[in-house]
Amino acid sequence: MKIRFILNPVSGRHARSARLLPLLRDFIRSQALDAELHPTEGPGHATVLAHEGVQTGCQRIVAIGGDGTMNEVAQALIDTPAALALIPCGSGNGLALHLGLPLAPIAALQLASHNSGRIAAIDTGSVNGRPFFNAMGFGLDADVSERFNRLTTRGLPTYARTAWTAFRQRRSEKCHITLGGHTETTEILLLAIANSDQYGNRAFIAPGARVDDGQLDLIAIRPVSLLGAVGLGARLFLGNLDHSPSVRRLRGARFLIERPTPGIVHTDGETHATGTRLEVRVHPQSLRLIVPLTSRAQACVEDQAPSGFALQLP
Repeated sequence: MKIRFILNPVSGRHARSARLLPLLRDFIRSQALDAELHPTEGPGHATVLAHEGVQTGCQRIVAIGGDGTMNEVAQALIDTPAALALIPCGSGNGLALHLGLPLAPIAALQLASHNSGRIAAIDTGSVNGRPFFNAMGFGLDADVSERFNRLTTRGLPTYARTAWTAFRQRRSEKCHITLGGHTETTEILLLAIANSDQYGNRAFIAPGARVDDGQLDLIAIRPVSLLGAVGLGARLFLGNLDHSPSVRRLRGARFLIERPTPGIVHTDGETHATGTRLEVRVHPQSLRLIVPLTSRAQACVEDQAPSGFALQLP
């Protein structure tokens, strides 16, 4: 089995992934893997490296980094025979946590490079053609992402402080949301569309969401007071955010969102400038991904292998 490892050396807390470089080299050598190791050199390079891996016949492409690295690598693997594997080294690791992937480097490497797991097909999303795999959004969460990405210190405490600062300087906006021919207008502080159930760090933006159901979950949070924000923050980690009367939740395969002015959106935590019109779509079972045989949920979509074993993704 031919494998390409793609390492983001500046991902996560204090560039933890850079310290994995000697461990990765030792692992590849000790396991006698037919593998290449490529560190990235800047934004977008992981996508180039992943495309090259697919073109040269790699059966597995391993992303070593955070959600941004995962996004760049996965973009190149949509609707290809190559399977994505994750070595989570980021600040949030949202998709990895949702899927129950190991966070310890050696365990993650063993899953990524051996036959101890299975290949499952998961859904992906896109906003105006730009792929996302865990979540996208705008408003407060995009503002937080933009601020957080400029910082050199990472981790949940830093993210919480950044979110609090952004909230205190918050601005709401009125959006028109169309789903299935029905349009509703709402004032939002934050609008997220999730494929998995969480942003990362077990902050559940869409409790119960699945990556294999052909649906995306839209979460619109209306403007709230400072006290209300504290309550929503608690609900985010307790897993009952959508029980709040300040939260509107919709599920569907395609959303059209119109906002009053252009602004930024984030896709898996990376921000981009957009116009006033956002078309968000799901692409069912378009990405093959290595998952454990046993995870926090039962089996779902199986790779087309003759074993007859099916994986249920969370």
